[in-house]
Amino acid sequence: MHVYTWYQWLTFFYLYCFFGWIFESSYVSILKRRFVNRGFLRIPMLPLYGSGAVMMLVVSEPFQDSLLLTWVSGVIGATILEYVTGWAMEQLFKVRYWDYSNQKFNLHGYICLSSSIAWGFFSILLVRFVHPPVGRLLADVPSWVVDPLALALTAAFTVDVVRSVQAALDLREMLVKLTEENEDLRRLARRAEIIAAFAEDDLRRFRERTEVDTLQERIQAGLREAQAARRSRRQERIEAAFRRRTSAKLEALSAIAETLEHCRARLPESDELDELLEKVRTRQAALRERTAKSLRQSLRILRGNPSARTKGGLQEVLDALRRMDEK
Repeated sequence: MHVYTWYQWLTFFYLYCFFGWIFESSYVSILKRRFVNRGFLRIPMLPLYGSGAVMMLVVSEPFQDSLLLTWVSGVIGATILEYVTGWAMEQLFKVRYWDYSNQKFNLHGYICLSSSIAWGFFSILLVRFVHPPVGRLLADVPSWVVDPLALALTAAFTVDVVRSVQAALDLREMLVKLTEENEDLRRLARRAEIIAAFAEDDLRRFRERTEVDTLQERIQAGLREAQAARRSRRQERIEAAFRRRTSAKLEALSAIAETLEHCRARLPESDELDELLEKVRTRQAALRERTAKSLRQSLRILRGNPSARTKGGLQEVLDALRRMDEK
């Protein structure tokens, strides 16, 4: 293999990140029958493909004369890279950005046999057919062009990685907070219902206004109304869905607060009632201060990763966020 400079290796990395983005975006767009700007970053690059390509070129160097060994080295190297990357991203962001759980012979959903086999053939394609002309072309470009280009791409890539990681962390925080918020709302509704029953309050009126299933139906009805406005721009739909969701939760919290206030007037002084009312007011204040900015960033990430999944109660929130972005 030709001995490349660090700047040339960096340029290869960015080129194959871009080629990977073209392949993934085209493939997923065809499956979804709509354009999908695939990936984690804002810029058109998929670092997994760039890292995988550079890794394949390095590990397959001793075996370039053997198609079988090139295939085997690509399978092993790329599979390890895909597993480690998928595991690390899920641990950090609480979201699995690709998921092979529905594929046969998968390992924890991060890798699967068909994907590993495909990586092997990609290795042959890269080493034997794609990289030789790309390498020769780049070798003919003067260093005074390649070096500044690599530095400029590195600067843009680094800035975008920092911003995208922050957006992914914001998505993780949003999933956790909304899950806790939904559970807290359910707990407050149940506690208020018990207290209302003790005070012989009108349970049917209360349940109609605060029952979780009814709340979810109102939220989904609001989302459907927002989705029906197909002529409006995406941002307007997201803003409308956000307002409806916030309004539905504020309405439920107001109903809980009214019931608790009514019970407090009929029951002796209770620290538990005061504590519950304080929790309700805290939730109301947090909801009123929330904006749709972080929501838009989170939806951008989910839009580019349509197969992203998470665990437990977080999945319910993730699915609800996706429905807010449906056309």
